[in-house]
Amino acid sequence: MIAHGLSVRVRVPATSANLGPGFDTLGLALAYSDETVVTVTDAPGVTVSVTGVGAGEVATDETNLVARSIRHVFDRVGQPFPGLRIEAQNRIPHGRGMGSSGSAIVSGVMAASGLLAGVVDFDADRLLALATELEGHPDNVAPALFGGLTIAWTSAEGPKHKKLSVHRGVSPLVLVPNFTMSTELARSLQPEQVPHEDAVFNVSRSALLIAALTQSPELLFEATEDRLHQNYRGSAMPRTRDMVAGLRAAGYAAVVSGAGPSVLVLCSDPGERLAAAELAGTIGGADWQELMLAVDIKGATVGTAPE
Repeated sequence: MIAHGLSVRVRVPATSANLGPGFDTLGLALAYSDETVVTVTDAPGVTVSVTGVGAGEVATDETNLVARSIRHVFDRVGQPFPGLRIEAQNRIPHGRGMGSSGSAIVSGVMAASGLLAGVVDFDADRLLALATELEGHPDNVAPALFGGLTIAWTSAEGPKHKKLSVHRGVSPLVLVPNFTMSTELARSLQPEQVPHEDAVFNVSRSALLIAALTQSPELLFEATEDRLHQNYRGSAMPRTRDMVAGLRAAGYAAVVSGAGPSVLVLCSDPGERLAAAELAGTIGGADWQELMLAVDIKGATVGTAPE
């Protein structure tokens, strides 16, 4: 049995998936995090308090995504689910393509692993498998779990990942609009088949993007070209489409962040990022928040929370 009063603190970064051509494969962790404290209580059931993003909007009982993710792990490893108090401090915008749902899932998985430390062993593959069971795709949860740039894929043994270090010159800019986008709607706009030449185009750009992010940031503009998903989704978020088009017309490596509607600009140095942010303000006005972020290299962390 887990001792009543045991408390763990989890920090999970935001993420940006796809990165242009790397559809459902590439993801980047961003230094903009949610923090969650989970405490085992004497009483059964789950209570959740939320400050910051989602306060007054997200569920505050056992249906909360963090709580459901914790329960999923306990059920999968055959451990009794205890009473819990969950205190969430959220910064990651919801419904904006910055991995908020993936972060909540990873928060729950990591909290469960911390509560079960010494009872159940969790290696990287197991954590990724548990998070992917809930998320459905590993490309968002992999960078949230492990940090940096991740390549995610599914094998016969389950989801896998490779973490890569990002070139120190890469300077991400995230432009967050004041409107949301449904991931389900965005995915519904994807065709079941694409032209052969578009598939080949994206394979080449995805390979080039790995080189650009890890070794040659000067190649980021060409490496972020995409023909698989962004054009098809553009009609559902025309302001995002226009922001990406305006930035790219000026030579900046702008892409849709995840399913959108946020825009990720991968700049080769901080000076270029400042110039891109200035242009974005001209294009979008006050309706877009500019986040100049570092790449998160650690990924999710869990530790015993101080009393």
